[in-house]
Amino acid sequence: MTDWAVIGHDGHAARAFVLRGSRVTHSLTAPESATLLAQINPAVRILYRIGEGQSGSIPTGVLPQGGHGLAGFVQDSPPDVIDGWVRFLLIGLLSVRSAWDGVAWVVLRDLHHWLHLSAGEAVSSQSFLTPRLIATLGGASSFCETAISDTLTRPERLAAQLRSAQVTNSTSAVSGHLLGAELAAARPYWLGQSVSLIADSACAMQYSHALSELGVPVTIFDPEALIAPALAALATALGYGDLPAR
Repeated sequence: MTDWAVIGHDGHAARAFVLRGSRVTHSLTAPESATLLAQINPAVRILYRIGEGQSGSIPTGVLPQGGHGLAGFVQDSPPDVIDGWVRFLLIGLLSVRSAWDGVAWVVLRDLHHWLHLSAGEAVSSQSFLTPRLIATLGGASSFCETAISDTLTRPERLAAQLRSAQVTNSTSAVSGHLLGAELAAARPYWLGQSVSLIADSACAMQYSHALSELGVPVTIFDPEALIAPALAALATALGYGDLPAR
């Protein structure tokens, strides 16, 4: 076996992982990919880039079919784009939940993605700008449960509800109303489904609680815990674990 590397950006920083077969030998983090490339290029034969290549058109398999890059997904209706790092996390999810069918709710810093997964494929997706709206409107990191319920029940009143929250200076209500609007729009994804929530521990419990209050079974996955299984699955799918030694 020989060394190969995976490099990508997780939305916060550039990440690189050097592997021998399916085993990570070391990992690196830097603000920019160029810094990592300078450090790993002398050590690896093959460089696999997350975020490059031809995007898969949904519905499509989550695992790639060869190539030297993992692009994300695109969807025509409703129009949507899922980046390569999210697809990478979904590979890890399906590695630890073998033969699982259900919905993945991926909570990122700037976007939320809902994806229906079945038989190893991304079947459909719907994404939301909720985190950006919360930041723009001065929302809090916590969510008012009453606000979530009010907007989930009457989403057509969202603009008025946000104005009331602004007047009363209730930042948690701002966040709650916006999350309630997302849950109302995402109802086809969570109603009667099992949801895998991929979210940092800092916010995972709040999002999980919001779904649990609706009677939805939720399993939380830390994005960092999905990286190793995703890398192992890529090694197997791409045949890099069987490369001859240098």
